[in-house]
Amino acid sequence: MTTWQERYGATLMNTFGVPKLMLARGVGAHVWDADGREYIDLLGGIAVNSLGHAHPALVSAVTEQLSTLGHVSNLFASQPQIALAERLTGLLGHGARVFFSNSGTEANEAAFKVTRRTGRTKIVATEDAFHGRTMGALALTATEAYRTPFEPLPGDVVWVPFGDAEALAAAVDDQTAAVVVEPLQGEAGVNVPPRDYLLQVREITARHGALMWLDEIQTGIGRTGTWFAHQNADLFDGEVVPDLITLAKGLGGGVPIGATLATGAAAELLVPGNHGTTFGGNPIATAAALAVLDTIEADDLLTHVSELGALLRKGLLAEPRVTEVRGSGLMLGLTLADGVDTAKVLEAAYAAGFIINVPRPSRIRLVPPLVLTVDDAEKFLAAFPAILDEAGAA
Repeated sequence: MTTWQERYGATLMNTFGVPKLMLARGVGAHVWDADGREYIDLLGGIAVNSLGHAHPALVSAVTEQLSTLGHVSNLFASQPQIALAERLTGLLGHGARVFFSNSGTEANEAAFKVTRRTGRTKIVATEDAFHGRTMGALALTATEAYRTPFEPLPGDVVWVPFGDAEALAAAVDDQTAAVVVEPLQGEAGVNVPPRDYLLQVREITARHGALMWLDEIQTGIGRTGTWFAHQNADLFDGEVVPDLITLAKGLGGGVPIGATLATGAAAELLVPGNHGTTFGGNPIATAAALAVLDTIEADDLLTHVSELGALLRKGLLAEPRVTEVRGSGLMLGLTLADGVDTAKVLEAAYAAGFIINVPRPSRIRLVPPLVLTVDDAEKFLAAFPAILDEAGAA
């Protein structure tokens, strides 16, 4: 009998390798694999499933919208599209215009195009950054191994150490179109910059007439306990108004959607003919995103995320083999003691019924659904020492 792994390997391109699990269904922050084994999901589709799995509000919104109007293209407007744009600009707290797409990398492509309309081409990005896999977004991504096979990429990009305002100031000049930075770096294992970093980025970009572009694809929509991570007073001092913000992941709760928000003069740079998308901002995706925002607000999930994140942080730091916990809310990165094999920790976690993520050697990332319960979190904390024991961590 042919296994699902064999079927997968025979028919899908080898871009991810053969997965360890095939998931069959989910409810809340719990999923079940094809063999019926249950797991607590602490990855959330890589920070995507804000409302977990099969949330009634999301199911209802998508079903109702699909039964009414599914796709119309951007030759026409739809009520959910306009309503979502209004909602996002309202949450941002100042004027902006929105371009909808289907993913984070597409949101970044649109922002990249905005920067080119300034008449400048130089982009300053940060080391350890991840901005996507398309050719434009990949050109901004710091990991050389990701870029090298596909060069030449769109050029004139330089990288500086993340969180280093002095290095940034030295790199930005009057030829710089934009500085692109994640408030917290997710794919690097959750790196957090100094508290005044975003204020420094804003001051440096403003001084040279460059755009400040925040990639909030992973950090936005409640992930750190505020709608946008750059607004999180637990992480950052002061208030900044970026020129560009990109969103995706948690915005649709599992339904593909991306959004590029532009403020001030940047909002006027793209004009008809400059950019487009067939599926972006379709009624189904925008109705899903509205349901996500409504539920986060109605269920006060921002408070829940902050409180649950504090509980997880305290419990994890009580484990001696955890040397550091970074991040905020339900975006946490753990550093494990030297010698701990994170690949074995991942396997032991699966065996114990927990889905976690290892983005870098010695680092573990937790980005669970925002609806993760206290009981689920406490079960993980109780099981984690035994998981490390099973992995052979001394």
